[in-house]
Amino acid sequence: MKNKQFAVIGIGRFGESLIKELTRLGYEVLAIDVDENRINEAVGIVTHAIQADSMDENTLKAIGIRNFDVVIVAIGDNIQSNILTSIILKEMGVRTVVAKAQNALHGKVLEKIGVDHVIYPERDMAIKLARSLVSHNFLEQINLSSTYSIIELFTPHIFINKNLTELDLRKKMRISILAIRRGEDIIVAPSPDEKVLPGDILVVLGNNADLEAISKLD
Repeated sequence: MKNKQFAVIGIGRFGESLIKELTRLGYEVLAIDVDENRINEAVGIVTHAIQADSMDENTLKAIGIRNFDVVIVAIGDNIQSNILTSIILKEMGVRTVVAKAQNALHGKVLEKIGVDHVIYPERDMAIKLARSLVSHNFLEQINLSSTYSIIELFTPHIFINKNLTELDLRKKMRISILAIRRGEDIIVAPSPDEKVLPGDILVVLGNNADLEAISKLD
């Protein structure tokens, strides 16, 4: 099975970080930006880098943008360009379009035009930072929707040496433990008899309010 191919349109700070990480993970990445200097910087990072106007449908067709599994619209400094590019990509039949939104209103527009995933990097980073500042347990968060997330956190002290049946977290805290990271090992879908040990990292799914509550436990 071939690896997914990604195209990232807009190589600003967010787009640059994205292409670096996708490339580091071993994926083929096409970087597109109207700015020649940004493309010159991206050449040494990605598989291919092309200077192009993403609002030119003929140019996108010539690039073969429909052949990419995921196209991320990372344009952040021009909302009009961001929206129009997203519309063109959806009309061209790109399989999955992900677009960066600057605010909630921008995000609603992107959702209305059929963007598959709307992301809010600045908002999500602010939430992540705030949680890490108020909780000594919190490590990482993946937002699944506006209300549900998956987080990684150090095991709260009160969980240590108890098994999942004793903790009964689904009933008591309305959360589910998806996995336990123990050193270099990971226990996926742990059994009810699995005991939580000191140093374990829990991978937990739940409503954001419930996850916030567990991240504050000692």
